[in-house]
Amino acid sequence: MPNVKTAPTNRVPLGQKAAFGAGHLVLNLLPGALGVFMFFLLTAFGMDPVQAGLLGGLPRFFDAITDPVMGFISDNTSSKYGRRRPYIFIGAILSAVFFVLLWQMDENNSSTFNFWYFLIMSMVFLIGNTMFATPLVGLGFEMTTDYNERTRLMAFSQTVGLLAWVIVPWFWPLIPNADFFSSQAEGVRQMAIYVGIGCLLLGVLPAIFCRGIDASHMGNRKKLTFKTVFSNLKDLISSIKEAVKNKPFMKLCGATFLVFNGYQIVASFSFFIIVFFLFNGDYGATGTWPAWFGSIGALVSAFLVIPIVSAMANKWGKKNAFIISTAISIVGYIIKWWTFTPDNVLLMFVPVPLMSFGLGSLFTLMMSMTADVCDLDELVNGMPRKEGTFGALYWWVVKLGQGIALVASGLVLKLIGFKGDAATQTAETLINLRIADIVVPVVTAALAIWIMWKYSLSEDRAKDIKAQLEERRGVL
Repeated sequence: MPNVKTAPTNRVPLGQKAAFGAGHLVLNLLPGALGVFMFFLLTAFGMDPVQAGLLGGLPRFFDAITDPVMGFISDNTSSKYGRRRPYIFIGAILSAVFFVLLWQMDENNSSTFNFWYFLIMSMVFLIGNTMFATPLVGLGFEMTTDYNERTRLMAFSQTVGLLAWVIVPWFWPLIPNADFFSSQAEGVRQMAIYVGIGCLLLGVLPAIFCRGIDASHMGNRKKLTFKTVFSNLKDLISSIKEAVKNKPFMKLCGATFLVFNGYQIVASFSFFIIVFFLFNGDYGATGTWPAWFGSIGALVSAFLVIPIVSAMANKWGKKNAFIISTAISIVGYIIKWWTFTPDNVLLMFVPVPLMSFGLGSLFTLMMSMTADVCDLDELVNGMPRKEGTFGALYWWVVKLGQGIALVASGLVLKLIGFKGDAATQTAETLINLRIADIVVPVVTAALAIWIMWKYSLSEDRAKDIKAQLEERRGVL
């Protein structure tokens, strides 16, 4: 169908897009830095590998509980500053402060002491981070009601957010660099402070400048008091059940789980292939090539892939843009077999633009489509709108998948005979590693295309739902 021009009232001003994008940079930078810093629990703080693994997994169970709760709270909050912005402001401050404190460990303490310190502080950090992240995602869903403007908003925010992944790979060579820090532990402590300050300054911007829908007249919101805790719990469970019954939303969750975690399972494999296949285990010769590989991938996604995907979604619809983008990424993964070669290291960058269509399109399109799903939920289930709940559940699926991917990655490496403490790997191990690096994301991406093939919430349907909602309750 011909595209309908977005009404001026439905356009998100550039300043608000920039502020929302700053929030997404924080959403990416905190977990990105956390993932890198976790490695130094072993080398800098003397943590046992089993303890480090528990510290990576246990907090995720806690996070799985807090996300839906925070989503429900922000959906039902009444304040003169809106439903989301007060939490974003406070959460940004708490996230930054607790992230810094999380990494102020002393390497001279016992590993047991550091284990319990880190575990407790991780829980505290996650409370602040959930208070920031869940309302921010919900706010994005309600900043515009226009089908195509939602995609443009998410494309802009994802572009800014991906800048975090240009920065994060450089933490690897920077922290152990003796020219900058006296020890790895000191490097982690200092870099945590810099990350915290950056996240604090950027994280408060959405709370100050972004605007969601006017919820002052939104009916059927629940009272949030200590006396209503048990009734609120029942309402929360009811909201979750309604979301799970939403078939388009479950398709979005399923496709995201597959694409994102298919990539996550093999995310470290490229690093190992560069070190052990391209440079035969010589870390000195490897140098900063892995960092360049990660940074260039993020830059390509941000400034090439996302604009193209946004244009495709505007022209052919979001579902078709997702299917095409995911198919392109499959081609990119397959040609890695020929472009990763010791004869010419630079060839490893050839498939990067194609592979980037997978993750580069994923959250741009899925977040935009989740906003459409929130309209469908209001049409079916009425008020209050549940952007916070849907956002929390969507990211719960992502985080659950990350935990599973971490376990699966280790299992795959064990099955193929990879030995992390070995100076080199056998030829058979390297072949199997390269096969797994291609087959896993190709299979999961193909399954995601299959799931989305009959996704029913088209542009025509979304605009029809919007018209029905405006007739029912007026424009929010």
